Amino acid sequence: MAYKVFIVEDEIVTREGIRDRVDWRDNGFDLCGEAPDGEIALPMLQATHPDVLITDIRMPFMDGLELSRIVRERLPDTKIIILSGHDEFEYAQAAIKLGVTEYLLKPVTVQDIHRSLRQVAAELDRERQSREDLTRLRSQALQTQANLRERLLLDLVVGAVTSAQAIEKAEQLDLDLVARAYLVAVIKIEAIDPAAQFDYQAYSRTCSNVARVVESNSDVFLIQKDLEELVLILKGEDGDAVVRRYAELRAQIDQQAGLPCCKLVIRSGTPKRRITDICASFVEALASLQGTSYLNGQRNGVSKAELLKINRSAVDNFLKCGVKADVDDFFDTFIRPLGVTILESAIVRNYILMHVVLTTATFLHNLGGDIDQIIPDLDAIARVSGIDEIRQQVRAILLAALTFRDLQVNGQHTSVIHQARTYIDTHFDDSSLSLPEVASHANFSPSHFCTVFSQETGQSFKEYLTEIRIQRAQELLRTTALKSFEIADQIGYGDPHYFSYVFRKHTGVSPTTFRSQTRTPMTRAEPQE
Repeated sequence: MAYKVFIVEDEIVTREGIRDRVDWRDNGFDLCGEAPDGEIALPMLQATHPDVLITDIRMPFMDGLELSRIVRERLPDTKIIILSGHDEFEYAQAAIKLGVTEYLLKPVTVQDIHRSLRQVAAELDRERQSREDLTRLRSQALQTQANLRERLLLDLVVGAVTSAQAIEKAEQLDLDLVARAYLVAVIKIEAIDPAAQFDYQAYSRTCSNVARVVESNSDVFLIQKDLEELVLILKGEDGDAVVRRYAELRAQIDQQAGLPCCKLVIRSGTPKRRITDICASFVEALASLQGTSYLNGQRNGVSKAELLKINRSAVDNFLKCGVKADVDDFFDTFIRPLGVTILESAIVRNYILMHVVLTTATFLHNLGGDIDQIIPDLDAIARVSGIDEIRQQVRAILLAALTFRDLQVNGQHTSVIHQARTYIDTHFDDSSLSLPEVASHANFSPSHFCTVFSQETGQSFKEYLTEIRIQRAQELLRTTALKSFEIADQIGYGDPHYFSYVFRKHTGVSPTTFRSQTRTPMTRAEPQE
């Protein structure tokens, strides 16, 4: 997108010469207006909001300095290029104090203006990039906070967090959870015609409509983890208050959120007095949604032990001590008892499966395993529907992890290599990091360590170190406005020129080109000399 430039010059020959002879487009600009003095220019400037103002200093009615002062106040982002004669030194001093971007002495050549425009365009580009980076970082921060809030609320409804933990995390996320009563409602979105094809757009719009109804009420929290199922947590002064609020909210949702092709089935649990009992209200709502007041042979109000409380250490303990033959028994002991009613909830299914995935991923990482090769496609996990599919996914994840664990027993150097990798991963930013230092940390001689490391990883020490550093450089180039020499220093390269050389050799492009690309190039794992 071209930047806009405006000319103010009382000498018509000079103004027209600049207007007609400068190659605006080639230098990244569009000429958006001109004026013979500051007084005439000012309303035009306020209307056009140019990125750059080129103005003479000495003009009748309102000179360039006064115009620059006003522009500085009203259009602070506009860059100013001053044109001045040799005998106007005092004007030049005043202009510099105003913070003009460029100062050109008359007579001004086309080449002078071209050079100044290119410099100003580069500065505008940097500022635009900085604004975009800041906007992106703010957006990422907000999205991260939104994800953390949703995760906390999800932990609440499935009973995976204590009241103290919930309150502490809520304060960190600016959520006010403390109340005297709580109630959970579940909203199921269903097609009017069961035989009709799934309409993603309609379901998505319905979810957005519900969110709009809820967002204005600070005492209602929405969990939207699935297009077909939403969860509301309501809080209030007492049980009667949350029941009344639920009735009002349900009426609003019925009136404002539905679409002709979709219907909303809304059910709630009973009010609870404690944060830790939010999960009980959630289970009651699920049971009500399924059309029964029983859950696993018990009436509503079942004990906490019979709710969603999945043993958070059970998966980790099984991965450490279990055997493949016991995988099915583990599932029947720790997951199946949660009940068909609960597991028919998409939110609960995803929560349980992701708990298994995250615990297994942590276990594999600690063993030095490649998580991507062992953990299945997360999209496949999100598509599971019944108890048999849940069993199949859990079984595949646990068997793959146990197989990897058992193979490590036969690899005598696995723990040493994992220890060395961890040390490199945490010290790569040290420019003095060397193979002898890492070998010493692993209690190996440098020559023996070099051989073992290459055999176990398929890479030399330097290849691995370079790969880690370049990966970090790519992350910084994408997520920060740091200059190349600053990034070089942060990833362990004291010489920014050598960093640029290694980066280009590893990725095929320079750091500057990489930052400007919209897609990340495939890296080439080549030995670095």
